Amino acid sequence: MTVADATQGGLSWRFVPGYVSAQCIGGLLGVYAAHLMFGQSVFQVSGHMRSGGSQLFSEFVATFGLLAVIWGCSRTRPAAIPFAVGAYIAAAYWFTASTSFANPAVTLARSFSNTFAGIRPVDAPGFIAMQLLGALAATGLFRWLSPRLPETAEAILVRHSGERVQVPES
Repeated sequence: MTVADATQGGLSWRFVPGYVSAQCIGGLLGVYAAHLMFGQSVFQVSGHMRSGGSQLFSEFVATFGLLAVIWGCSRTRPAAIPFAVGAYIAAAYWFTASTSFANPAVTLARSFSNTFAGIRPVDAPGFIAMQLLGALAATGLFRWLSPRLPETAEAILVRHSGERVQVPES
């Protein structure tokens, strides 16, 4: 897949089931590993209530902000994305009422942890809906801010050799 392919319409839909499965399995394995590290029962279901408008709005804000960080970095500093995401999630854990799940796979995984970090399975669909809305809103905003990005992405990306490609004059 070329950069143009990835920026035109994202990854091919045929890869989506694999990515979703990998994220969900990775999330569950992470929860189980954390339970083992803290001497907890490996298999749990969360009883931690996370419901109500403030929690749902908070999750929208958390996800919108995460996607804004990713889209913003991808325009000028793609190599900084992993660091920016880590910093944002660490901060959003503290500044959002929802503790910033910001990812449906994380929400599902945390429904299997009966700790403060968990979420009751009955509350998870609302979080996932707000995450999808937050992601769509941030993506829409950045498509509006940079409508030609898919057409010019090849020209603004830094080559692996370290040489920067010149942006053509519009």
